[in-house]
Amino acid sequence: MIRERLAELGLTLPPVVPPVASYVPAVRSGNHVFTSGQLPIVDGALHATGKVGAEVDPEVATEAARLCALNALAAIDALVGLESITRVVKVVGFVASAPGFTGQPGVINGASHVLGDVFGDAGVHARSAVGVAELPLGAPVEVELIVEVRT
Repeated sequence: MIRERLAELGLTLPPVVPPVASYVPAVRSGNHVFTSGQLPIVDGALHATGKVGAEVDPEVATEAARLCALNALAAIDALVGLESITRVVKVVGFVASAPGFTGQPGVINGASHVLGDVFGDAGVHARSAVGVAELPLGAPVEVELIVEVRT
């Protein structure tokens, strides 16, 4: 059903992004899967680089957050399969922010909205949207997910 919903939305899951350091993309613990922070990598390259509110427009960063969420779903799919997800529990979003930029919640809406579109009520989640000075590889956004899965 989730794959059909992705198709209806015109979305496809990307390949799992290989880790850029010493970690794995996702880990299952009990009935939950925790993803590592996912960057907006498309075809092996960052969608954008720089700080939001300076080099990166908030609209571009919002799309980057959407891409991060799709990368996180790809990591979950590779570990346990998308169909095992029963609900999205939490989204944590980090936004590399220029001084004075306070629109982090709007940027991370890119991730939240795609999860809501894909999972409906089961996609409604708790969330943090945090401004940071720098992110790995110069990424403007990083997103991690916690999802509940069937036993």
